[in-house]
Amino acid sequence: MRNGPVYRILGPLEVAFEQLPESRVPRGRKQTVLAALLLEANRVVSTESLMEAVWGESPPLTARTQIQTCISGLRTLLAESGRPSDIVTKGPGYMIQVSEGELDSQVLLSGISEAHALLRENRAEDAQEILRSVLSLWRGPAMSGTGSDLLRVRAQHLEEARLGALETYTELRLDAGRHAELVGELRSLLAEHPLRERIRGQLMLALHRSGRTAEALEAYRAGRRLAVEELGLEPGDELKEIQLAILSGEAGGVAPAAPGPAAVPAPAVAETVADGVPAADADAADGARGAEGLPVPRQLPPDVAGFVGRADRLRTVEDLLTGPGDVRAVALTGPPGIGKSALALHAAHRIARHFPDGQLYCDLGGAPGSRLTASDVLGRFLRALGVPGEALPASCDERAALYRQLLAGRRMLVVLDDVATESQLGPLLPGPGAGAVLVTGSPRAAGLPGVRALTVDVLEDDEVLRMLAAVVGEKRVASEAQAAETLGRIVGRLPLALRIVAARLAARPHWSLAWMVERLSDEHRRLDELAYGDLAIRTGIALSYEALDDSARRLLRLLSLLDGPWTGGWVAAALLDVDLFHAVDLLDQLVEAQLLEVVGNDPTSSPRYRLPGLIRLFAREELERHRDTDGGDAALERVVGGWLSLVDEAHRRIYGGDFTILHGSAPRRSPAGLALHRVLADPLGWLESERANVCAAVGLAARTGQAEACWDLATGLVSLFEARCYFEDWERTHLQALDCVRDAGGERGRAALLCSLGSLHLSRSQLKAARQRLVPALELFIGLGDVHGCALARRNLALLELRNRDLDAALGRFWVALGEFREAGDQVGAASVLVHMARLEGDRGNWSTAGGYLHEALEICQGAGSRRVELQVRYVLSDLMQRQGRYEEAENVLTDLLRQVRERRDVAGESRVLQRLGGVSARLGRNDDAQRLLRAAIATRERIMDRVGAAEVRLELAQLEVALEDRVTPSGGSGPRGLHC
Repeated sequence: MRNGPVYRILGPLEVAFEQLPESRVPRGRKQTVLAALLLEANRVVSTESLMEAVWGESPPLTARTQIQTCISGLRTLLAESGRPSDIVTKGPGYMIQVSEGELDSQVLLSGISEAHALLRENRAEDAQEILRSVLSLWRGPAMSGTGSDLLRVRAQHLEEARLGALETYTELRLDAGRHAELVGELRSLLAEHPLRERIRGQLMLALHRSGRTAEALEAYRAGRRLAVEELGLEPGDELKEIQLAILSGEAGGVAPAAPGPAAVPAPAVAETVADGVPAADADAADGARGAEGLPVPRQLPPDVAGFVGRADRLRTVEDLLTGPGDVRAVALTGPPGIGKSALALHAAHRIARHFPDGQLYCDLGGAPGSRLTASDVLGRFLRALGVPGEALPASCDERAALYRQLLAGRRMLVVLDDVATESQLGPLLPGPGAGAVLVTGSPRAAGLPGVRALTVDVLEDDEVLRMLAAVVGEKRVASEAQAAETLGRIVGRLPLALRIVAARLAARPHWSLAWMVERLSDEHRRLDELAYGDLAIRTGIALSYEALDDSARRLLRLLSLLDGPWTGGWVAAALLDVDLFHAVDLLDQLVEAQLLEVVGNDPTSSPRYRLPGLIRLFAREELERHRDTDGGDAALERVVGGWLSLVDEAHRRIYGGDFTILHGSAPRRSPAGLALHRVLADPLGWLESERANVCAAVGLAARTGQAEACWDLATGLVSLFEARCYFEDWERTHLQALDCVRDAGGERGRAALLCSLGSLHLSRSQLKAARQRLVPALELFIGLGDVHGCALARRNLALLELRNRDLDAALGRFWVALGEFREAGDQVGAASVLVHMARLEGDRGNWSTAGGYLHEALEICQGAGSRRVELQVRYVLSDLMQRQGRYEEAENVLTDLLRQVRERRDVAGESRVLQRLGGVSARLGRNDDAQRLLRAAIATRERIMDRVGAAEVRLELAQLEVALEDRVTPSGGSGPRGLHC
């Protein structure tokens, strides 16, 4: 590196080549574009990201052209320095190619890593020099002067890295005895960052060791006041410990001699654990010794303040790790943000007294590629157990053997946070009888023998309120109880999300909980809102996401497009256009990464998967970044095509074929790998089990403009809606589809939906509304020349006339509909018309004609295998038998029908059969049975919200009870009553 980096973003943006010394890029769009490229150096930046950096959320129509112009201008500028090829075009955007040492931010970050490596080798002076050098590159806030707020936000990680390095550099200078000269620097730094407790602690030590103890204690008091006022929180344990050390005289005297390399404090190196608590080296140097002269490490970070809930899980962990059983390793698993680490730490503090030989702790987490290996952790633990650095074995196997030897026979607790794999965990498990291990992380790490896995779930509703109250105050939560409950629901009762919400509310006492609800209600901002200080939901999810392979990441992104409550393997296969087994392997990969949940099984015992809400939002953000390459529209067309294929087949199995239904031109797609004979063995039961998902698919088709598929899918579901009386779903899906086809101009789809909605209104006894739907439906079908559609609409209009008691008009429409069904080749549709005509003729007393229609309809249904319509035929046949006085025969038919409709869970059919069976029982003189059956019919009709039908049955029951009263003998007022024939 001759004259330092040639690209500089740690301050105002600069480029510095020999030909163009200290040349600033002209302010404006070019500067912003170059800054955005440098911030992601050697990685592709999409054109959309560059547009957002320049114009925010409102780019002009010519934005893409202007970005291309900026790139061209930047290439011209770089060409003057002899580097015209630094910026290259790569789909879906551009990339700037930067070599090692040419970008100051990369030099800063690599220097920090190098310093940490030197500290692990106890080379404190060399580390100090490296940090001094890279910190000198900082010229002010990164990206300052670019005019892009978005870029400055994206560059915040550089400021955090600088501050962390500066704190470590200060720590090393403190240990070198340079206390007095640091006081002024630390005061200035603390004025800029008054809530950074590590800086405040360093100032306290510098003052105390400079003989200014009173000022050191005042710095603590000022920090405590600030923390309480700004955050509503007490200072952290580390700052409290420094205060106590100063008060007790254990924080060092005035200007001590510089310590040797072995005394470098652990917070200054990479070997730290959560919340800045010293790791292995610090514990090895603390001088604590057990009864046998061996070190007694105390590495647990401070307990989680305000921990609430989890009583059952805490009790289970305690029983397993301290009880008489053989389990000595417990692994807590669950999705990001579920509170595994907090639960493990709290449990560890609760059971620490059972482990007098000490506690070892390590956080193994980090981004993919930077996670600690088992060998790294063993090195830390062995040092904490008294093994000097030069005596550490080289290989992981040798370190593991020595580790097990040192722990043999000792009561020691080992806590391993964020373990990813069995290969990380295996070497860290001590031998039998050597204390206990508490692990958090992936389910893949919990598969070793002797490890008991426990899943950590979201909080209960009462635990949500308690967690919020512990931080923001009980009075505040009680005064907005409903808003508090809503906050819990919005963040999925996820503990980390609630901690962030609570911390933000505590820091802003003027905010109401309702205002926090309002801020979180916008899904596009929710993940941004769930960040505070070092806490961020997005960070934890991103770590798990980045560890996936490309196919699993793409699947996660595409799953976020779906709206149903769960999904299955065939849907994943359709999204990716792969075979079923490959799709299920990817789903299981997402489950192992704890980004997807298994929520039970479908009727064929295949797993169902659910995408948690906050992970869905993250996946949608990623989908937006990859929308040009993920093929989301085509993926959704395949999914909707799969649902269409399955619903079609279910309808065919219920009706015996494509009868009494219209289809559109949308493409079908047979779901990959599904055994339909198993999936649709009970077609109505399958539709019931998938009701929420297939209804969501109608909405998905509407949202994505798949008009033909949308109306076709909605009308195909009527066989379920009608049988199980899901009238709200019927109406909602059809209205969604109706809006969609109107926008697309689909006249046939509009007619089919209006006809189906007319049938819904008839089921609800809403006769006026039915006519308003059916008349225009018939007119549309006539205009289209659609004979099959005309038959359906005319049949429904005939039923409407029948309900209005206009028998001649009804019969006329039935005759025309019968001819149209036969012309369309819909024999089962014709059979349904014959059933209604038989009922009408029976009302007129034409028993022979009615019987002829019914027997013809029965032959059609048996020939087509249409069990559903056959049941309707037998129901009307029972009415004919009853009218002819054949009550025993009618009772036999109805008893069999009742069994069948109950097996099919046909609630509407059950209500009608119960009513008719009650009437037959009355005719047979079984009055108690009649009353029981009629009351059951009333209850069933009320359950399906058929108030008109319930009123009809009540009238029949009342007439029966009046008849019974009238037949009571005068002397038998209190005796048994009966209907005398």
